[in-house]
Amino acid sequence: MSAPADRTKTVNGVVLVADPAREPCFTVVQTDAELQDWPDMSEISRRERLHRHMNNETGAIEIAARCLVDFPDASWDLRMSLARQVADESRHASLLLRRLKELDGEKGQFPVANFEWGVTLMLDNLPGRLAVQNRTFEAGLIDILGTMRNRWREVGDHETADLLEGILADEVTHVRFANRWIKRITEEDPRNLLKVAMAVRYLGQVLARLEPKVGETNAAGSTWTEERRLPPAVNIEDRRAAEFTEEEVAEVLRQAGFRSILPSLAAGN
Repeated sequence: MSAPADRTKTVNGVVLVADPAREPCFTVVQTDAELQDWPDMSEISRRERLHRHMNNETGAIEIAARCLVDFPDASWDLRMSLARQVADESRHASLLLRRLKELDGEKGQFPVANFEWGVTLMLDNLPGRLAVQNRTFEAGLIDILGTMRNRWREVGDHETADLLEGILADEVTHVRFANRWIKRITEEDPRNLLKVAMAVRYLGQVLARLEPKVGETNAAGSTWTEERRLPPAVNIEDRRAAEFTEEEVAEVLRQAGFRSILPSLAAGN
């Protein structure tokens, strides 16, 4: 993997693209251990969740925009989908910042990391970036949001839950256009299958090196347990809406131990 137009950094022996620019108020860190992350839904945990999500949406803006810059010869329809994604992610970041402030939080209150940027921009081809950023990271966000909207409702914050549901609807479209385009470009040129496979393999290698280990403690004093390392419950309905095949949904369920926020749908397979 290479990042021809970018500086790089090394984190725990893994080479990644160096961090994008951030305002001076932000403290940018490199590992999960340096982040402040609480497993509960206390007030400070809720603010941190919004703050982290806001920065991740900012990173999604930057990644989609860089795809537009780096691959000017891509299909016009694909470039339009990426441009719409930039607009969507910009709106998400703004809404999350507004909600953070309403809950007495502020920019820079918590450390942030730019993992998705560092990994995705190491890939020098568009099929690989779509496979990692949209089809993997944003698909994972579909699962996370499917769970988190319920947790926010359980603590009585329906306004934030509604905000997350709106973001979730947009993320489904981002994953769906990537699924469609990956299918199209691999059918047109089977060599793109190798690019996708290599990108996914690379991501797996990075995660194996950088994922927090059981027993590690982060900057908030919270310790990683086996339960916290479990993947989020699989959002079956929205993964189907994003046009994952039934076989792909079944594989995600298998990897997650068949945990689902929509067990009735899982039983219906």
